[in-house]
Amino acid sequence: MESIDKKEESDNIKDEIYSKAVRAGKRTYFFDVKATRRNEFYLTITESKKRFEDEGKFHFEKHKIFLYREDFEKFAEGLQEVVNYIRENQSEEYAEEYESNYSSIEFEDLTAG
Repeated sequence: MESIDKKEESDNIKDEIYSKAVRAGKRTYFFDVKATRRNEFYLTITESKKRFEDEGKFHFEKHKIFLYREDFEKFAEGLQEVVNYIRENQSEEYAEEYESNYSSIEFEDLTAG
């Protein structure tokens, strides 16, 4: 039984290759490179946002997508196309208003982990 636990533990460690966390306003995005059992890399993108309940307690709401190597190029192209569209078509007035609303950091944001 003990050898199975050690094997599972080593598989989990091998699974995580590289991580990058990006704070963006009230959200945090995690970009995690992982490996399959065949040692093929893939990417998970997780959005995490702190949500407060009525009693003052909080939890983190998470949404995750998996992106596999064969889809990297099409995903990157689609993302870049949409970002360019927004930059070209969103009014500067709205962008400035949005930035001013989300540029401050609150103490609770610093404790999120």
